[in-house]
Amino acid sequence: MDNVVDQNVNQVVDPRNGFELPLLLFAGFRTIIDELHAELARQGHPEARPAHGFALQAIGLDGATASELGRRLGVSKQAAGKTVDRLEALGYAERADDPGDARRKVVRLTPHGLDVLARSAVVFDQIRERWAAALGEQRLRELEDGLAQLTGPSGFRLDAAGWFGG
Repeated sequence: MDNVVDQNVNQVVDPRNGFELPLLLFAGFRTIIDELHAELARQGHPEARPAHGFALQAIGLDGATASELGRRLGVSKQAAGKTVDRLEALGYAERADDPGDARRKVVRLTPHGLDVLARSAVVFDQIRERWAAALGEQRLRELEDGLAQLTGPSGFRLDAAGWFGG
């Protein structure tokens, strides 16, 4: 097989092979996410993990029940509950009574959770600026536009973490 990832160096052999496109896209994603989390750690969020970001986005500003969170993330209610337990332990989220239904609990972001999301947004913008400087703004916009065209309006989904695990 000529078109494989070189196991000795863990690098793509020829980026023009079709199976390597998802590897390159994932490598770009991983590079950005790793840089984000290194910077978040420097800014006071060393415990933040990529899965936390998906979960915090899925909780949103209005909050969510564990069932809603599970559906948004593409995981079971039990898995969502474990995620909430972890986010609570880290101070990113809290459970509160649902004002509309006393039998339910709603997960809400704490100020610490809102802070990590706000810092993430700033760091993502900084990373994009560096990528634009390296590739050129026009080239980066063309890449973004092309990916948006190919993935369509539902290209970004919060259930990515569940999809990887399932």
